[in-house]
Amino acid sequence: MAAMNSPVTPGAPGTPRPFLNRRLAEFGTTIFAEMSALAVRTGSINLGQGFPDEDGPEEVREAAVRALRDGRGNQYPPGPGVPELRQAVTAHQQRRYGLPYDPDTEVLVTAGATEAIAASLLALVEPGDEVIALEPYYDSYAACIAMAGGRRVPVTLRPREGAYHLDLDELRDAITPRTRLILLNTPHNPTGTVLTREELAAIAAIAVERDLLVITDEVYEHLVFDGEHIPLSSFPGMRERTVTISSAGKTFSFTGWKVGWITASAELVAAVRSAKQFLTYVSAGPFQYAVAEALALPDSYFDGLRAELGAKRDLLSAGLAEAGFGVYRPAGTYFVTTDIRPLDAPEGGDGFAFCRALPERCGVVAIPNAVFYDDREAGAPFVRFAFCKRTEVLQDAVGRLKAL
Repeated sequence: MAAMNSPVTPGAPGTPRPFLNRRLAEFGTTIFAEMSALAVRTGSINLGQGFPDEDGPEEVREAAVRALRDGRGNQYPPGPGVPELRQAVTAHQQRRYGLPYDPDTEVLVTAGATEAIAASLLALVEPGDEVIALEPYYDSYAACIAMAGGRRVPVTLRPREGAYHLDLDELRDAITPRTRLILLNTPHNPTGTVLTREELAAIAAIAVERDLLVITDEVYEHLVFDGEHIPLSSFPGMRERTVTISSAGKTFSFTGWKVGWITASAELVAAVRSAKQFLTYVSAGPFQYAVAEALALPDSYFDGLRAELGAKRDLLSAGLAEAGFGVYRPAGTYFVTTDIRPLDAPEGGDGFAFCRALPERCGVVAIPNAVFYDDREAGAPFVRFAFCKRTEVLQDAVGRLKAL
């Protein structure tokens, strides 16, 4: 009889079978966990993981406290989300983008955007389906596509003239008869690219022509510094084929609350809900009421957030350039991508080695972009820094980076 810690593969007597299923075998501990632990161990400034180092609006935090004290959400909330939040989401989409949704059938609240992505892919992708994703991509995309049994097909954003650009011809060429959907992220993490109206119109035309579904990750929708954010679902023929995802974490600086949502046609929401109910079922009850109030904040809040983060982007971008990095100034999000090759660093163009050595060299932690690529060589020389930190922390980091 095989030992419990050495399971045997049927048909291959005596051959140990790994515990982790083969779909996830390529995914180990996330780079974020590794680099955050390195920051703690070395006492470095953590500009790697994208979370703010101070809380969001006091009135939103107090709304959560009030909900807790009033007993709202302390037990299981409704599966689709509390009505107040679903109504606030639809009001936000209507006010900001002129997109009408039914709060009862066309909104689903999730445990952050990450669960929304996972549930959408598990619901809409069959084993063997191809999913196109813009590369470099947020690491959970690859894992969620794998869990759904899909095959990811990267379309690479390429650096040129100080920014990253999408090649629409490359996108068209990536589509095959097996393509099920496009997973789109704009504003884009990690490059900071904000797709233009013309680019989005072209993607919409491709999706309609080829009868593709689209999942759009729009969590940075309120963090656009250059250009404008335009939901893909606003283009002709896209409302009925687009699952739009957003969340409260990036917009209101309460990333630990994990409150996200999708808006889509009733048919698409029903499909995603069928998968989501077997993941968390429900989550973040009292926080849902607080986020409902947050979404109703006046325009001055959103404008102020964008202005504050835009100034921090400029501060860190200038400091990185002064330290010798090649800098790709982001149009959105709160990340700056850099090229380490101009530094002539001892690690050469190896972003992994550079980021692992950086804390000892100058007390700053960053993330190697190669983790966001299928083609690791394509991302090897690029490193991502987060600027969603207090101004004095960024100034300290800039001073430390001058040691390079």
